[in-house]
Amino acid sequence: MWAEYRRKIMLIGLAAFVAGIMFTGGCLLVNDLQGNKTPPSGLTGNNAGAATMPGVNAGTIADIVKKSGPAVVKISVEKVSSGLRENPYWDDPFFRYFFGSSIPNQPRRESGMGSGFIISKDGYILTNEHVVSGADKIMVTMQDDKKEYPARLIGADYDLDLAVLKIDAGNNLSYLKLGDSEKIEVGNWVIAIGNPFGFDHTVTVGVISAKGRPVPVEGRYYKNLLQTDAAINPGNSGGPLLNLQGEVVGINTAVAQAQGIGFAIPTSTVKKVQDDLMHKGKVIRPWLGIQMHNLTPDLAQYFGLDSTEGVVVVGTVPGSPADRAGLRQGDVILKLDNEPVPDVDALVERVKKAGIGQKILLLVYRNHQPLYITVQVGEKPANVQ
Repeated sequence: MWAEYRRKIMLIGLAAFVAGIMFTGGCLLVNDLQGNKTPPSGLTGNNAGAATMPGVNAGTIADIVKKSGPAVVKISVEKVSSGLRENPYWDDPFFRYFFGSSIPNQPRRESGMGSGFIISKDGYILTNEHVVSGADKIMVTMQDDKKEYPARLIGADYDLDLAVLKIDAGNNLSYLKLGDSEKIEVGNWVIAIGNPFGFDHTVTVGVISAKGRPVPVEGRYYKNLLQTDAAINPGNSGGPLLNLQGEVVGINTAVAQAQGIGFAIPTSTVKKVQDDLMHKGKVIRPWLGIQMHNLTPDLAQYFGLDSTEGVVVVGTVPGSPADRAGLRQGDVILKLDNEPVPDVDALVERVKKAGIGQKILLLVYRNHQPLYITVQVGEKPANVQ
């Protein structure tokens, strides 16, 4: 009898416990649905509300897009190609028998599309070089009036994949401020705005996935890209990647062949060359005109050197400063102005700092003998990769 009574008491207690849990969970669910912003235990500041977007209020993204959107433009280009035009009857064997697989060389007009953003009230625009490369006609469409404006190419650089355009659409245009990409951290939220596949002013959101990515894309080598999981597709190229202050931290440039992997040129790169592009039409690069290779242990042994600090001259560009100064294939550059040159990157940076027109003194190792050679730094020609 007593055992039966105890069993009933335990069942009643268990039922009450379960009911209490369900009631508490229901209250929490109601609070969540009503917009309860109390952060989970241990989450404060920018981590509050981490289940959605840390440090982001409900209207943050919308506010940034509303303010930034008018400065983002669609860029349409046209260019004439002189390549062979494929015949529409390619698959017809009778046509191929009588006329061959292609008709004579004929020019054809091609079109392309990309994005860009205004960086000054009077209509200067930043975009990618590959968006406007070879274009005979460049047109810019703005969000506010949907009108097309002809654009002039002011400056471009192939290596950095950057270009500056100019439109005449008044002197009080909306524009975006370049932020500091050095301050952005992996995990920070970013917003991409552009025209993927021609869909005007598409907004995507993600985080910075990595910094300083070296990425080769179709023969172009990007040394220092921001990686993001914000969706970036064809047509986004040249558009802005924004931080949560509405500042541009990158120029959307490339998309990897995988979901969630996009890339952008950091503004730290843009700021270094912006003035050159706007006022000189190109990036001015100090240049010696040598192909180089780091001095590896095997090469050091071959040349009879005890250290691997140095740069091997693989070749010189005809007519370049290095060629005129007498540098030869097989020379090993050990010092620049009596300071050691540990590798290729160090030599490049030292030449940049020296500046165009400056004379530098190189200590070169040639035929097992040290040799001093003076070289006057020149300007890298636009047609040299």
